[in-house]
Amino acid sequence: MPPLAATHNRLLAALPRGERAHVLEGCERVDLKFGEVLAESGEPIRHVYFPTRCAIVLITLLDERASVEVGLVGNEGVLGTALALDMGVSPQRALVQGPGGALRMTADLFCRALENNPEFQHVLRRYVHAVMAQLAQTAGCTRFHVVEARLARWLLMTQDRADSNGFHVTHEFLARVLGVRRVGITRAAKRLQDQGLIRYARGNIVVMDRAGLETSACGCYAADKASYARSLSGRGIEA
Repeated sequence: MPPLAATHNRLLAALPRGERAHVLEGCERVDLKFGEVLAESGEPIRHVYFPTRCAIVLITLLDERASVEVGLVGNEGVLGTALALDMGVSPQRALVQGPGGALRMTADLFCRALENNPEFQHVLRRYVHAVMAQLAQTAGCTRFHVVEARLARWLLMTQDRADSNGFHVTHEFLARVLGVRRVGITRAAKRLQDQGLIRYARGNIVVMDRAGLETSACGCYAADKASYARSLSGRGIEA
């Protein structure tokens, strides 16, 4: 594994060099594909993922037809935090939204690394706090904010985590993760495109005006970043 591989994941980069090296010994590099299912709600967690160049969306299934996005994981964090709370099953479905690289670790090795690495435990606890705050913010956002503002927020979060201005995502996928009808996504995306904020064609989205998109997003985007910074303050991680 290249020496700088971990620095693409800010959670691992926050660890002191020695502790980080021990964690990396149990990791392998993988390339994740769009739409790939990494975890299912209620099923055992077999692997933990530290995204480096990808974005993973967390989805809560309400019934056989309805689902809603409750979180997003990118190079700021890790998928599989339930293991840090001594829970061996996944609370949500996890899908690859932005394809790209990640570091993968088996659940057993992850738990062993936590047991033997107090600094790793400390960083993970702070990250879990940030995730809990994000889940609460997303619940309120889904209930009270309009689709256009929610879509702008989601695109900004995806851009942050995928570390790219462009990414591939379909209207159908967006409708599923945001819990709205496909026609609602089509209208919201068209409004953002008409304002020159994004360019959208055949499932490919490019952020054209980052500042304008931030203005169009609901306040939940800024709240998420502030909460993350507070939770991870002093650990070398910035939102």
